[in-house]
Amino acid sequence: MIALYVALLVGAILFGIGLYGALSQTNLVMIMMGVEVMLGGALVNLVAFWRFLSPENYSGQTFFLIVMTVMALDMAVGFGVGTARFRAKGSVESEEAGELKG
Repeated sequence: MIALYVALLVGAILFGIGLYGALSQTNLVMIMMGVEVMLGGALVNLVAFWRFLSPENYSGQTFFLIVMTVMALDMAVGFGVGTARFRAKGSVESEEAGELKG
């Protein structure tokens, strides 16, 4: 079994990479990818703590799979919006998306 600090370190590194990616980019697709990496890092930490506190219970892994499925659906919707934005305006830069209306 992997030590807790190794899993927490991997989760923290993923979260940091995602935070840098989300804050340093202006492209909406890259921002969404950064947010997804951040969520992945947080989920790694969640499952690591769950496994550390209750190793005989597999509900943490089940929760992880459900959240990853929801994250995939979220990305599909986000890429759909980005594709529609690109077809309409020719760009997916966040500065140019200020006129979007819900």
